[in-house]
Amino acid sequence: MNRVIHRCDQRSDEWFTLRAGRFTASQAADMLATVKSGEAAARRNLRTRLIVERLTGKPIPSTYQSKAMAQGVEREPLARAAYESLTGNLVEEIGFISSAEYMVGCSPDGVEMDGERVKRVIELKCPEPTAHLEYIRTGEMPTGYRAQLIHALWVSGAEVCDWMSYNPDFPAEMQTVLIRVERHDGEIRSYAEKALEFLAEVDNEMRELRERMGV
Repeated sequence: MNRVIHRCDQRSDEWFTLRAGRFTASQAADMLATVKSGEAAARRNLRTRLIVERLTGKPIPSTYQSKAMAQGVEREPLARAAYESLTGNLVEEIGFISSAEYMVGCSPDGVEMDGERVKRVIELKCPEPTAHLEYIRTGEMPTGYRAQLIHALWVSGAEVCDWMSYNPDFPAEMQTVLIRVERHDGEIRSYAEKALEFLAEVDNEMRELRERMGV
């Protein structure tokens, strides 16, 4: 996969435009959603969203932001500094990574570069105290987050993804939970097959819509 690194501010107009119509890491769990019969609503809704964004050329904004979500955004710089202190890795902030071949991308919270190649992607979470405590107890991340990381590894080509939960309200030695996910080609290949199948469904439905309208 040929990759393009876009150095822009996340949540800027340019960033939203880059994401419009692209299947991104935050949507990976919805793409993989299943039910006993038929198609999961989350998967169907994602396909509809991507089609609308491609047809209009405009992103569908998420208008809801809880107090916890807003606090997470505010604490992200602190989390990045805590990650650097914990690991000794210097984090570079970028806006978006896209594929030159497929309508996919990802917006990591940080990367470690090796020249022009992404060596490591970093995903930072600043959850509420109860969720952070659960990560301390189990040393595990929710399944949906793993799908997000596998997507980021696929799109970026990175060797490893560091996922870290950060909450400064805890004692110093409990403020961070770091989980490292190594790249396994078999897992990436399996995920890529599902993702490309889903993207083909999006393309097919768009083609059918255009034919129906005589476009």
